[in-house]
Amino acid sequence: MYPMSHSASRGAFVRVLSFVASCWSRRPLLLATVVALQLVSTGADISIPILTGRLVAAVADGAAPWGAFWALMALGVLSITTKVASYFAIIDLTIPTMREVEAEAFARVQRLPATWHANAFAGSTVRKITRGAWALDDMGDLILLALGPSVLVLLGTVATLTAFRVEVGAVAALGAIVFLTLSLVLTLRWVAPAARLANAHDSRVSGALADAITSNAVVKAHAAETREEGRLDRVLDKWAHRTRRTWHRGSWSGLAQDTSLWLLRALVLGGALLAFVRGTAGAGEIAFTVSALGMLDGYLRQIGNHVRQLQKAVNDAEEMVDLMRDAPETDVARPPARALPPRAGALAFEHVDYGYDGAPTPLFTDLQVAIPAGQKVGLVGRSGSGKTTFVKLIQRLHEVSGGAITIGGTDIASVPLAELRANVALVPQEPILFHRSLGENIAYARPGATIADVRAAAGKAGAAAFIDRLPRGYGTEVGERGVKLSGGERQRVAIARAFLSDAPILIMDEATSSLDSEAEARVAEAAERLMEGRTTLVIAHRLATVERMDRILVFDRGRIVEDGTPAELMARDDGLYRALRERQTLAA
Repeated sequence: MYPMSHSASRGAFVRVLSFVASCWSRRPLLLATVVALQLVSTGADISIPILTGRLVAAVADGAAPWGAFWALMALGVLSITTKVASYFAIIDLTIPTMREVEAEAFARVQRLPATWHANAFAGSTVRKITRGAWALDDMGDLILLALGPSVLVLLGTVATLTAFRVEVGAVAALGAIVFLTLSLVLTLRWVAPAARLANAHDSRVSGALADAITSNAVVKAHAAETREEGRLDRVLDKWAHRTRRTWHRGSWSGLAQDTSLWLLRALVLGGALLAFVRGTAGAGEIAFTVSALGMLDGYLRQIGNHVRQLQKAVNDAEEMVDLMRDAPETDVARPPARALPPRAGALAFEHVDYGYDGAPTPLFTDLQVAIPAGQKVGLVGRSGSGKTTFVKLIQRLHEVSGGAITIGGTDIASVPLAELRANVALVPQEPILFHRSLGENIAYARPGATIADVRAAAGKAGAAAFIDRLPRGYGTEVGERGVKLSGGERQRVAIARAFLSDAPILIMDEATSSLDSEAEARVAEAAERLMEGRTTLVIAHRLATVERMDRILVFDRGRIVEDGTPAELMARDDGLYRALRERQTLAA
């Protein structure tokens, strides 16, 4: 386990720091300004022990100390001024970087395949992005304002100690190398693997919270509040265990670093005092050594802390950086890109093969079917027979592994996704609405639609009447996933959205199956109007709803086993459609 974790830690540092460097490189002038200001400030800090030694020597020799005093004051002003200026510069570097990264991560998540979203917790994903963006802020402060200047001061201080006494400088250099090596080894090989696991469980906590909160209506319906609290307690217990172990390791790592610093302090100061006893060093040189040692000790201690903090920031950003590396949907699966013919509605599956990842056998093998433009087709069959996958392949939510799907004679794998999906309207069984206004939800199908367009679409969908009764009308917010509306109202909003898109191909996942009879009648009437003049595919759960379709395709285990009009299929004594229809009739 541990060798793999150590390798993963080093790989994470390389991936994350490379990503951060690429973000900073977008603003080279600001980056150079921060670095230059920190170099000046660091140079001033390095010079302070030298001038301190001269000041003490002047006092000891009875000379005027004011030159060294005013030089020290000037260095202090220069150090403070350049530090503050670098802080303002890094604000201008960091905030736009965080904004861009969050926007890019969101854009990447939006474009990840449907299979990725089906396996991801929304709450965990949000946590990964926000935690990663704030980690960029931490890394900017640590690398540019803290760790980099600390390393420069360390090198300069060792150099000045070497100029004073070679042996003292050698001890300081060796001690610094041992300290830094110890810090890096403890951080990368011991603390970072534990921190990675703690962060993974932190993301799971966010996912568990979001899962229960977004499903609160189900929780209340089953009086399951205590059960969900118990489930969260189990997730929190794992998070607490992992986090406690990470913090303990960080504390032991800090103790080891502090111990090595005390040993270094004893060796350097002891060497300087030995030179003083032997008469080879004066009071000014001892003052310089003490001052330099204090600076060396302080900066080494800071470097140790900075390395630990950098490790945490890298771990915090790691999941977001890995998220940015996931492959998005392929816009054009088979170049070159081609446009669909205007108002293309004819569909064809030509020797299509498709199987889910990890499935032992493919779902579709050599599937062939042609649907003329304007035809209304019902898709029926047992659960898992392939109906939903059939329509998802048309939207390219999944990519075929063999053969081709054409619209208007054009292979959809060569059509850009935005154009393809603008050509297909969808009314799902459970409409998903944004926590925005009714007007915004309807207009989502056509960016830039006027309020008149929205009202017209709502009127066609039979939604205008209930919207006009609301106090804020089309400005009424519908709640998360549309919870403020009834099922029938949500369906009519979804149908209004489809009217507004005016796509030539319509996919409906039986929009009336979960409604009461009155709401069903209203939605069915609106759906009939929506189907007019469009190639329509209706996934039917209740077979009575497809009796007026032009054609029915009966699916069974990934094959179309029957194809015909409702009357033709009912006339088959041993047909699957007839058996399913009669079974539903008896059950009713």
